[in-house]
Amino acid sequence: MHVPATLVRGGTSKCWLFPQVHMPTDRDRIERILVDAYGGADPVQLDGIGGATPTTSKAAVVGASACEGVDIDYLFAQVGIGTGTVEWGSNCGNCATAIALYAVAEGLVPLKKDRTSVVMRNINTGAVLEAEVDTPGGRVQEFGDRTVPGTLAGGVPVGLTFRHPAGAATGLLLPTGLPVQELTVGEQLLHVSMVDAGAPVVLVDALGADRTGAETLEQMRAEVPWLRAGRHAAAIRMGLVQPGAEPGDAVPKAGLVGPPVAYTTTLGESVAAHEYDVSVRMLSMHSPHPAIGLTSAVAVAAANLIDATVVARASTAPGSHVLRIGTPAGVLAVESSGATAAGPERVTVARAARILCQARILVRDLALPAAA
Repeated sequence: MHVPATLVRGGTSKCWLFPQVHMPTDRDRIERILVDAYGGADPVQLDGIGGATPTTSKAAVVGASACEGVDIDYLFAQVGIGTGTVEWGSNCGNCATAIALYAVAEGLVPLKKDRTSVVMRNINTGAVLEAEVDTPGGRVQEFGDRTVPGTLAGGVPVGLTFRHPAGAATGLLLPTGLPVQELTVGEQLLHVSMVDAGAPVVLVDALGADRTGAETLEQMRAEVPWLRAGRHAAAIRMGLVQPGAEPGDAVPKAGLVGPPVAYTTTLGESVAAHEYDVSVRMLSMHSPHPAIGLTSAVAVAAANLIDATVVARASTAPGSHVLRIGTPAGVLAVESSGATAAGPERVTVARAARILCQARILVRDLALPAAA
């Protein structure tokens, strides 16, 4: 049997979006369908629609929201690669960008002249996001020319705002109450900031760990094992998992933070140190992120507003409401507003999206709703 789905590029990720009306409501059944459709038990996902990388093995179940003031509810899924499982504990800003364009194209929100607003709720975390999709003259665009760091391809402009992003997972911007603390990983003593904004993250002081924070993707591959160990240790400190529980790789996000230095992007572009404020290299699940996840960028921007965090210490613009983050793919600007002790009220990033195809995904008979 089959289930309809739409493939959309949002920022630097690709997400298959599944209409809620054609999917079961039980999360276990959804997981079985996604693992089957993606070939999720296969490390190369050859017999499925997955791309065998963390940024191309994503999905969301999307539907109209019954919540007042919210247009769209979505359940985000990070489909495992070779694991036969799905991580449900996080959000994805790039997929939210894709969902915003999808909602406009599918008529799930009324079109407005020039720009159409889409308010979305991430079911996984309860986070509420607002997107402004370019709809010139009240028309849906199939193509656009806005680019983002990490790809030369243009897309439809989408402004994505995270509303009150702090504490969605743990209840606090600083889950441990400290802006910086020591974390022992193996024989290493790390100085880290644990922040919950957009997503829970553990950010490591790169210089203190004898790194730069501006490593190439190839160099970052060698850092994956100890950064994953740091993630697992931080998850316990942040209250995300109980001691002795099986750790996951979705949260907290983990990465290195350092001062700006000159470097060359993955697309071969030269970036001078004065062109950005702080270097960041993140993991995506068990691999180096080719750019930076938007939820991680939100957390970095929030940390930059807090005295003494590893971000504020490394940044050339600590406390600034506009932070330019140097990533492997280039420089990403993040704007915060309405800063309070509990965290910023809004964090906004300029993105782009494009609908790539509509398909009927063949899956095994897993008791889909009759509408499928």
